[in-house]
Amino acid sequence: MKPSAFEYVRATSVADAIDALARHEFEAKILAGGQSLVPLMNFRLAAPTVLVDTNGVDGLSYIKRTNGTLAFGAMTRQGAIEDSPIVAESCPLLLEATKLVGHRTVRNRGTIGGSIAHADPSAEYPAVLLALDGDVVVEGASGQRVIPASELFLTVCTTSIAPNELLTEVRLPVLPAGTGSAFLELNRRHGDWAIVGAVAVVTVDARGICEEARIALAGVDATPVRCHAAESVLQGEHLTEQVLAEAARQCAGAVHPGDDLHATGDYKRAMVRVFVERALRLARDRCGRIENV
Repeated sequence: MKPSAFEYVRATSVADAIDALARHEFEAKILAGGQSLVPLMNFRLAAPTVLVDTNGVDGLSYIKRTNGTLAFGAMTRQGAIEDSPIVAESCPLLLEATKLVGHRTVRNRGTIGGSIAHADPSAEYPAVLLALDGDVVVEGASGQRVIPASELFLTVCTTSIAPNELLTEVRLPVLPAGTGSAFLELNRRHGDWAIVGAVAVVTVDARGICEEARIALAGVDATPVRCHAAESVLQGEHLTEQVLAEAARQCAGAVHPGDDLHATGDYKRAMVRVFVERALRLARDRCGRIENV
């Protein structure tokens, strides 16, 4: 199939894009990498009457590390993130997640801002943003505002970004020394959407005691899910196999995924337990301060 008819607007600046969104609001969609939007339009699952192309906007593609924060321009390609030495050094979790996004041809076009704004609950970047307590910067006619990840995702492919606002920057914290992280997925083939995705981040002190833990899930609800109860199981503890298993059990008990074409809800819940435990073990072993427990 082909998309329904639409008006095409090629924005040349952030102000230009914001002006187009202000004029058309609910009728308009932003075209960033187009790796999700264009297929939806071709199947007529999305039918915007106005398409605002931001590929010609200068200044929205960058990776910067400043004062303990990694900042990404919204139009930064996933392929650029995959190749960035700054990302490899400062946020290996994002690098690991990026390699799970589709295939290299997809990542050469897909953008970090587009993926997060699209907010597919099975996607990798929303789960990473939520796990790391990152935030996004959006701009509209009334000015700029910052939205924390905890307030961004509302339901399937829906965020708290207003129709007349443009996502311009994604911010992630640089994690402290002694931190290990992992992103693992269950999918049918590499590059497919995650049936279950598990993000684990742990920080330990020199004694091997967990100072901070972060766990997020993809593919099990209408938004990515943060597992705060399971995190509390880990904090202040030696990360033994028993402790990791209990945290994974807490995660599985906290979610109630539905059945779909790929798996039943019960199967997904069982895989949450398996993949969280594996991700936590891998994150623990990557901390670098202690021998394996």
